[in-house]
This record gives sequence, C-alpha cells and structure tokens, in this order.
Amino acid sequence: MTGEYGDVAVSAPPLPLYDRLTADLDAAGARYRLIDHEPEGRTDLVSALRGHAVAQAAKCLIVMVKVGKKKTRYVLAVVPGDARLDLQAVRELLDGTYVTFASKDKAEELAGSPSGTVLPFSYHPRLELVADPALLDVPELFFNAARLDRSMALATDDYVRVAAPRIAPITVPA
Repeated sequence: MTGEYGDVAVSAPPLPLYDRLTADLDAAGARYRLIDHEPEGRTDLVSALRGHAVAQAAKCLIVMVKVGKKKTRYVLAVVPGDARLDLQAVRELLDGTYVTFASKDKAEELAGSPSGTVLPFSYHPRLELVADPALLDVPELFFNAARLDRSMALATDDYVRVAAPRIAPITVPA
C-alpha cells in the first residue's frame, strides 16, 4: 500500500478457518463435497442430518496430557463417531503422567472454532493430531466444517495425505 508516507507493508488477515480448510484441500487436490444442514454439533444427530452411519463421522476431541510436573501437551484426538476415546491410551502414547479433556475454552482456542465444529485438522502448533486407525476403515469421512450448518465429506485417503495425522489406537468400544 502506498500512502502519503511512502510504502507500507500490509499483510492480509488470516483466513477464517472454513476458508483456510477449503483452500488447503483445493490446493492439495483433495476430493470432498460440502453438505448444508440444520445447525447441529452432536455427532449422532448431525450424522442423521447428513445421511450416513455414525461410524463414518470424524469425532474430534481435545485432550490435555501432563508430561512430568511442568510440561503440558494437547492432542486433537480424531475417532469414529460411534467409538469412545480411551484417555489412558492417549496418556500412554505421549508417555504422560495425567490426562483429561481440555477445558471448553482451551479446546476452542486451540481448535480455532467452537465446540461441535472442531476440524480433524490441526492449525495450531501446540495441538498434536492423532487419529485412530478404525477411522480409516471407511472410504469417506464426515465432519462439521468449522460451522454448525455445513459439513464436509472428505475422501479418507485424502484426509490422511493432507492432515498427516499420527495413527495410533486410541479408542475403546462404545
């Protein structure tokens, strides 16, 4: 931008999370489709609105793991919608001493979106992405696309390629 005082560098504001995700997927040539629906963030209910089995939903949960006395790590755990997260498996995976779900405020800060709209992608440097291998058993994953009223169906192999999650068993039967 040029003004009365000469050239001034102006950086663009960061893209909203939804726009960033679709831009990243487009740039990577990922196969996805968008699904508009009534606003809903609960996995079982939104799966019905989208018309797929709950097992195809990518349920995203943010977990806090204490490692030693002074270090805290955060994990974005992505599991099938019909599975239960095994907190102890996450703790063991990170060699932690204590594990719990992150507070709602902390989870939303790290995810960059409200509860019920958390993406199965990490855009925060302190948020480690771990996906359960059972999630990869379906050809397409469904999740809210950082909005309660719009979801995404994404080819599972493209999810793995673009998101590059750490794959580890982190569920117990629901």
